[in-house]
Amino acid sequence: MESMVKSRLNDLDELVNIDREVIGSDSRRNYIKKAIEEGRCIAFKNEFTLVGFLIFDTNFFDCSFISLIIVKPAERRKGYATSLIESFISISPTKKIFSSTNKSNKRMQEVFKANGFIQSGFVENLDERDPEIIFFKQHK
Repeated sequence: MESMVKSRLNDLDELVNIDREVIGSDSRRNYIKKAIEEGRCIAFKNEFTLVGFLIFDTNFFDCSFISLIIVKPAERRKGYATSLIESFISISPTKKIFSSTNKSNKRMQEVFKANGFIQSGFVENLDERDPEIIFFKQHK
């Protein structure tokens, strides 16, 4: 059985392991832990294990901002990122939702577009020669 869950501290190691599998380190452990403690992390669980998670905040001009979406590489292309986004939209504390990804991350750009997000701008100089594209969606 698959389900969306609000992440708890006892999920931390499993979430960090997913993140490590994607980025190659556990450098975001404290970031993930803080998001869980503050109730800003949701995860998708299949019948066996957590397969991905989403972290958000509301510090982007008082709008919701999805700051991280991570899905296990072996579980990609199965709709988990979309499920995470849809679940977050349904609980978003604000009507305006933003997120971003690097210009080089074509797969994530497609996920945003498939979920009704539109391109809203660029931020240069975060990652050298790889601008960040800002995406936006109005939640009803």
